[in-house]
Amino acid sequence: MRAVLLAMIGLGLANSTSAAVVDAQPSGFEVREEVHIAAPPERVYAALSRVGQWWSSQHTYSRDARNLSLELKVGGCFCERLPEGGEARHLIVEMIQPNKLVRLAGALGPLAGTGGTGRLAIQTVAKDGGSDVVLTYDFGGYARGGMDQWASPVDQVLGEQLARLKRYVETGNADGG
Repeated sequence: MRAVLLAMIGLGLANSTSAAVVDAQPSGFEVREEVHIAAPPERVYAALSRVGQWWSSQHTYSRDARNLSLELKVGGCFCERLPEGGEARHLIVEMIQPNKLVRLAGALGPLAGTGGTGRLAIQTVAKDGGSDVVLTYDFGGYARGGMDQWASPVDQVLGEQLARLKRYVETGNADGG
C-alpha cells in the first residue's frame, strides 16, 4: 500500500512540475508556461515584435509565420496576412510595460471559432543575468463539449512558441540550428 501511495504522489509531483495547465473547467481554462532566457529583458521584449521570426508556421492560418506581425502599443494588432488579400486578427494589445509585460486580448487559432475570449500575458523579469519569462493564457466562454478540452492542446502550442522565442533570442534561430 505504501509503495502505491508513493507512486501516486510521485506521479502527482511529476505532473505538477511539468504540466502547465493551471485549471480547466467546462467554462474555461488557464495555462502557464515559464522559461529562462539567457538574455536581458530588453532583448526578449524587442524579439516579441518580430513574432514572424520565432512563431511556428505550423500554427498559422497561412502556414507561413512571416505573415505574422505584432505592434507593441496599446491597440496594436497581433495579426496575420492571408492569401488573396485576407487578414486575421489573433489578439489585440491591451497593456504594455516595456521590458516587463505585454498583455493581449482575443482568441488564438481555432479558439476564434468558439464563443469565447481570452487574455494572454507575457511577463519578463531580470534574473541571473537573463530573463525569466512567464506566459499565461486565460480563456473562457462557450465551446461545444466545453472549454476544458482545449486546455492541453493550447498549452502545448504556447509552450512550443515560448521555447521557439527562447531559441530565437539566444541563438537567432527559432528552429534551433
